Amino acid sequence: MAQILEKKPVSSTVLPVFLAGKYQTQTISVDSASSSTTQSPPPKPLLIVTPSDEGTYPVILFFPGFMLRNIYYTDLLNHISSHGFILVAPQLYILPPKGIREVESAAQVANWLQLGLQSVLPENIEPNLETVVLSGHSRGGKTAFALALGYGDPIQKFSALIGIDPVAGNNFGTTTPHILTYEPKSFDIPFPITVIGTGLGSESKGLLSCPCAPKKYNHEEFFNESKPPRAHFTAKNYGHMDMLNDDLSGVIGKLADSMCVNGNGPRDPLRRCIGGIVIAFLNYYFQDNEVDFNTIVNKPDVAPVVLDQVQFDAS
Repeated sequence: MAQILEKKPVSSTVLPVFLAGKYQTQTISVDSASSSTTQSPPPKPLLIVTPSDEGTYPVILFFPGFMLRNIYYTDLLNHISSHGFILVAPQLYILPPKGIREVESAAQVANWLQLGLQSVLPENIEPNLETVVLSGHSRGGKTAFALALGYGDPIQKFSALIGIDPVAGNNFGTTTPHILTYEPKSFDIPFPITVIGTGLGSESKGLLSCPCAPKKYNHEEFFNESKPPRAHFTAKNYGHMDMLNDDLSGVIGKLADSMCVNGNGPRDPLRRCIGGIVIAFLNYYFQDNEVDFNTIVNKPDVAPVVLDQVQFDAS
């Protein structure tokens, strides 16, 4: 499969959401209950990226993709955090669990936020737990949707949902829990949803390989089953793993770099694009700032990468 070189039209407008924000950020690693000396340790190890400046910030719960490490997303998470968000990325497993255990673990982390998040943050940082956003990439995106649908019995209330190239299965079928219905607007989710997909995720590297985000289970179906308010964006010339950091460590990192069809260009523009859409979407609904999101929807060429399938159903 030939790689596609991104040829992005030059826009005279650079929206601030696509650039680093005004906040310096810091990264905090927190051990799980089994090995932590923290008074209220989380049920799973966490990577937290937070602004360093004193203040109260919304919380985004971010779930990594299948077998991927949370540290592979630090560039993307730092971009979002620099605009005033606390990112909490749990490492739900090392080896993938069976059945619904992954979603149950995700719910446990979500339920822990009220009890323990403040205790692992710097004293000058306060989480706004009235605004907790679900997000995730690939299988982690599906986990975020599953929590939004009530799987795992989460107690924590959520405010919005962002799926980053979510995937619910492979060529052999759907993964548990089976949340896709193949009925339009069938997801019973009572808050705003944005789905960001990739154009090359549904392609395979050859006859003997499977696509990382098959069409039947990818971002298009997740958006199709979402109810308004909902939005959809596709990074046309990028692949399923192209929002990860540039240099990935270990065997898993090397596999992540090689198993999917990738775009033939730098990853930073895609990370800035995804981060910017996330920021603009959340500012639209929670910061009374509709300008940037409306601009991206109505003039997609302002984004750092070519966007396709742009759709926003406000109601």
